[in-house]
Amino acid sequence: MKLVIIIGPPAVGKMTVGRALEKITDLKLFHNHMSIELVLNFFPYDSPGFTQLVDDIRFSVFREVAKSDLEGLIFTLVWDFDCKEDEEFVDEIIAVFQEQQAQICLVELRADLEERLVRNRHQDRLAAKPSKRDVGRSEQVMLYYEREYRMNSEEEEFEDKNIFRIDNTELSPQEVALQIIAHFNL
Repeated sequence: MKLVIIIGPPAVGKMTVGRALEKITDLKLFHNHMSIELVLNFFPYDSPGFTQLVDDIRFSVFREVAKSDLEGLIFTLVWDFDCKEDEEFVDEIIAVFQEQQAQICLVELRADLEERLVRNRHQDRLAAKPSKRDVGRSEQVMLYYEREYRMNSEEEEFEDKNIFRIDNTELSPQEVALQIIAHFNL
């Protein structure tokens, strides 16, 4: 069993890299918007019902996959490295898979804001994430996140988590996937 968590700022390419990784491994992709978009049909973003349902869905999937005979899971999310709750959330996910002696692989993607603003308009992103189709609003949220959150870690930070950091500004999703496979021997 393997767990690959791909982290990074909005529109850095987490889902796209996850799809590329899924195509060349036996891992299944569960990108963070799969649960978000489902729950947005019932509750507005950040309402108590929204947050609870998204967490319930995610952890139900994590538990079932962890104890299954699947090869493993790729999960994506934005992590604010200054937020203790975000770190605890990642630790909770990891704990579910560690109970099954899974190999844990943390990948952090980095890309310039200019490139991420371009990627924010990509058709694959908009097709998979209906809540991002109001591109103007989505860009406002991205710029707010850029000001308010620290979505990339420092090199010496979280050494216990062994985060593999990749600047994918100039790399294709396939190149990044191959680097992940080589680094973690997947």
